[in-house]
Amino acid sequence: MSIVVIGVNHKTAPVAIREQVAFSPEKVTDALTEAKQISPEGMILSTCNRTEIYINTNDPSEIEKISEWLAAYHQVSYQALSPYLYTHQDATAVQHTFRVACGLDSLVLGEPQILGQLKVALKIASENKSTGRTLKRLMQFAFSTAKKVRTQTSIGSNPVSVAFAAVNLAKQIFSSLKEQTVLLIGAGETIELVGRHIHSTGVKRIIIANRSLDKAAKLAKEFEGECIGLAQIGHYLSDADIVISSTAAPVPIIGKGTVESALKIRKHRPIFMVDIAVPRDIEEAVGELDDVYLYTVDDLHSVIEENLKSRQQAAEKAETMVLEEVKNFSEWLQAQDQVNLIQTYRSQTNAIKQETLNKANKMLSKGKSAEETLQFLAHTLTNKLAHQPTSVMNKAARRGDIRLLQAATKLLGLNKS
Repeated sequence: MSIVVIGVNHKTAPVAIREQVAFSPEKVTDALTEAKQISPEGMILSTCNRTEIYINTNDPSEIEKISEWLAAYHQVSYQALSPYLYTHQDATAVQHTFRVACGLDSLVLGEPQILGQLKVALKIASENKSTGRTLKRLMQFAFSTAKKVRTQTSIGSNPVSVAFAAVNLAKQIFSSLKEQTVLLIGAGETIELVGRHIHSTGVKRIIIANRSLDKAAKLAKEFEGECIGLAQIGHYLSDADIVISSTAAPVPIIGKGTVESALKIRKHRPIFMVDIAVPRDIEEAVGELDDVYLYTVDDLHSVIEENLKSRQQAAEKAETMVLEEVKNFSEWLQAQDQVNLIQTYRSQTNAIKQETLNKANKMLSKGKSAEETLQFLAHTLTNKLAHQPTSVMNKAARRGDIRLLQAATKLLGLNKS
């Protein structure tokens, strides 16, 4: 059996290619059903940064067929797609799978979301009966490896995204965010990510301010917050303990005077402000105010760079752990390949039993006594079953093959003394 991974990711293909071969969640089940006609055991992982098909096959021709099917399913020319495709096989495929699960192959090193996406992919494949024992075991090894890497290294302990870094700084300023009000300015991807992180902390209140109220309302609904227009920021700023801004405005949205007015209403309770925008959303002079903690995108980038160094050091340790687990899985896989040995051995012993029994029945039919027949049956079965092991052990003893003799001792349950 051969484990194979076929796919594209952020390293091999631009987003224009990746989006063409992405599987929407509602299409994965139907796609698996189609792919199963080519390769019976498989699963599909599809995220914004990768689309991968995992198969377990005895037929090398299935690899090319699955690659061609991936293109055909998405109505993409195979010639156009093939330069971006990668194929990993056997131990290389296992190593790739474990690296993906651990976040070592991610755009953001060590990001944890991919592990959950792998678990969902396996669940869908299992429900569709398109994955068997080998792929399930592969994923179990992948999940346990990821858990080991998470608990034994610091690969995921330091934030390396602007959104996460902003929220992490807020958590350092305020020991708990459960009593804080957060004002998020903008409604783009960065603010959406900030919103997800900040909402997960159980913050007391979230206000979304944006030029388009429709976009603000959509995010506010997702984060159980309120929405306002940019013109209303001055009225709500005094309520905000935390302000995080990321818009495409050409000039600052919040000036020093507006913040001074808010601080007077707040009776000089401090405001933590993060300006992620370029150009700035918050006037530089705001940082001069005594009760304001103002951070810019440059401040966050310096934090992120330090954290990336820390993650890269952890990744080196993680890579070693991955290789060890690849070895463990490969040993398990080899053991599965030898299961047919057990079946062959049983077939041989059953054949010897049947042959000896037939001879014994003939002896009885010719008038031989039951005692003589039983003696023949016991003697013949013993000799036939013991012949091969004793012959091999004799040769091993003459060669001085201690390892084989030790294996025979364990296999046959002999007294080692």
